[in-house]
Amino acid sequence: MLSNIGIPGLVIVLVIALIIFGPSKLPEIGRAFGRTLSEFKSATKGLVNDTEKEEDNENKAALRAVKKEG
Repeated sequence: MLSNIGIPGLVIVLVIALIIFGPSKLPEIGRAFGRTLSEFKSATKGLVNDTEKEEDNENKAALRAVKKEG
C-alpha cells in the first residue's frame, strides 16, 4: 500500500502536514514519532530475546532428560 506513494505523493503528504500542524510543531511531532519507534524496537528486541532464552532453556532441559535416561 505505502510502496505506491512515490516521491510526489510523499511531497503532497508533507505539504499537507505542514499546513495542518505548522512549521513549529513538525519537529516536535517528528521527535515523538522517532521516540515511539525506538521504544517499539527495543520492546520487540526484548520479546525476541526472552523467547530465545525460553527456547534455549527448554532445549537444555530436554538434553538433561535424555542424558539421565541414557
